Amino acid sequence: MSIMTREYFRNGPPHRAGADVSFQDIRSIFGFYSIRIGRWVTAAEQQHAANLFFDAFCDLQDILQVPSPVISCRGALALHFGIGGRPGASAHYLSNGRVLALAKNAGGGSLAHEWFHAFDHYIAGKLFERPPATSVFASRHWLTHAPLHGHPLNQILHLAYRCLFLASNGREPSAFFKHCAAYDLAAGTQYYSQPEEMAARAFECVIQRQSLKNHFLASGTLQSSTAKAGLYPDRELADKLATLFLSYFTKLGQAFR
Repeated sequence: MSIMTREYFRNGPPHRAGADVSFQDIRSIFGFYSIRIGRWVTAAEQQHAANLFFDAFCDLQDILQVPSPVISCRGALALHFGIGGRPGASAHYLSNGRVLALAKNAGGGSLAHEWFHAFDHYIAGKLFERPPATSVFASRHWLTHAPLHGHPLNQILHLAYRCLFLASNGREPSAFFKHCAAYDLAAGTQYYSQPEEMAARAFECVIQRQSLKNHFLASGTLQSSTAKAGLYPDRELADKLATLFLSYFTKLGQAFR
């Protein structure tokens, strides 16, 4: 079922007060540096999609307790809908150009995952004393033991990555990391154990477990085949990560204001 015909469950407040919004409204409010719509997206489809994206970004903003510019990574992020795509991928993040993209006929439920890729990429330039190459994600660079830039916020994100990737002794891979690596080895892939993919799945899992629900923003982390294969954090790990991620973004929002 496509984005255009599916109704996505959400229980958040009526951000639009029942009115329609446009992608231009989204660009103006959140500060995306560019928004592009595919040529095969009809006017009706574009309208429906704009409402879905707007509600999802507002809900994410409410969950994280951040001001609207954080959603666009302070204007560093572009949004594409119904343009191009990758084989087998209904949604993706392009580090070259910093583009968050969803396909026209699929991708609902993946927005939080792809948004965290964008944030993980953006924050790599802020987290470390010496910023890594522009194509590197913070989660991946963290594993190189690169020194952190001395800011209290960075310490919270450091603890989140530590909780995700390392065992409690801080020296061995976490049980979750080992499981993802074993899954990749058995399947002959190199995907689920990639640090940036683990981090994005952890974030979307945290988002779906919040009381404010939006299935266009995040879904599939509890009952999907990927979830049943143990490729999302279990409840214990998800609760620990929720404490750290939500504390980080709340404090980021306070600092931004």
